[in-house]
Amino acid sequence: MADLFHFKQFSIDQSGCGMKINTDGVLLGALVQSGDPDSILDIGTGTGVIALMLAQRVFRAQIEAIEIDQAAYETALMNFNNSRFSDRLKVHNNSFQNFSQEHPDKRYDLIVSNPPFFLNSLVNPNQQKKQARHTNYEFFEELVMFASQHLTAGGTLCLVLPVAIAEKVTQLAALQGLYPESQIDVKSFANNEPHRSIISLGYEKEGFTKRDFVIYRGQKEYSAEYRKALRDFLTIF
Repeated sequence: MADLFHFKQFSIDQSGCGMKINTDGVLLGALVQSGDPDSILDIGTGTGVIALMLAQRVFRAQIEAIEIDQAAYETALMNFNNSRFSDRLKVHNNSFQNFSQEHPDKRYDLIVSNPPFFLNSLVNPNQQKKQARHTNYEFFEELVMFASQHLTAGGTLCLVLPVAIAEKVTQLAALQGLYPESQIDVKSFANNEPHRSIISLGYEKEGFTKRDFVIYRGQKEYSAEYRKALRDFLTIF
């Protein structure tokens, strides 16, 4: 099947999803750090890849996912059910805004998202791809507000975003009492400027760390740190 992507411990059927497997998602799934969470929520799960990577990494965690698109929800549900982690995975066909209203008392140790982030750009004419990729700042205001309401006391919100948007979201989060815990700036090559930031936000104001992460050592040659981060997941390593 052309849309089937095989990882070492699970497979992802990508059919019906506006956002396919991509580097942003797998890096978030591999690099997010949040101690040993018991409960995880993946917002905008798409294919379910981040939730499945976290299910592999965090053996005891109960993981829920939210997906607003019906076709993507059905694909994620199938991927969850076909995995060895199915007893710890659950997906909801909903927006996170409605989910919050329906489950106001739900709390999570870790909330993750690879959200849509195209702002003020040419909108994709495909409605499903538009929903998966395009957004506005109001979306991020609502997202950090959701996190402030649904994180446990020591919980973490972790997002992968373009650098400029990550800076704006960090400012929005501070208004909700969430502050930067760590930041990983992702570069294609060592001498490039970062094109993505993986930001972790929580209630503590102290102890912020920041580092770079380089994907390629040379043309078509992955760096040692990329190989190390993905070696438990990607079949090419």
